[in-house]
Amino acid sequence: MGDVTGQILILLVLLQIKHMFADFYLQTPRMLSGRETYVHLGRAEHAGVHALGSMIVFVLMGTPVLLTLLIVAAEWIVHFHIDWAKARWSMCKQHTPSEAGYWRATGADQFGHQLTYLAMAWAWWMWAA
Repeated sequence: MGDVTGQILILLVLLQIKHMFADFYLQTPRMLSGRETYVHLGRAEHAGVHALGSMIVFVLMGTPVLLTLLIVAAEWIVHFHIDWAKARWSMCKQHTPSEAGYWRATGADQFGHQLTYLAMAWAWWMWAA
């Protein structure tokens, strides 16, 4: 395995650890309620927790400051909108965890976040590796 390949795998693992904590352990009641509203402080804070976690990951990876700031700003914007889209869909459909639609929405939400991490790793590879 090449040195860069190993670094990309480490980057992706660190982003997965960050994602697990930010999405499943660090959400507050304010972050979870009223998310279908576009302008939502809780969702902005939640996306900020993700951005801060990613900033730590990219600093640990030795990423240049400007690139780190650009990547995490883009992540904040994308994460905010992925979560808003899921919340709007869920509110309109009124799915509950006992319905398949709820889990499809959750799966689509998580898939969007995983694609974001692949794009972030690609940006790191292009300009920092």
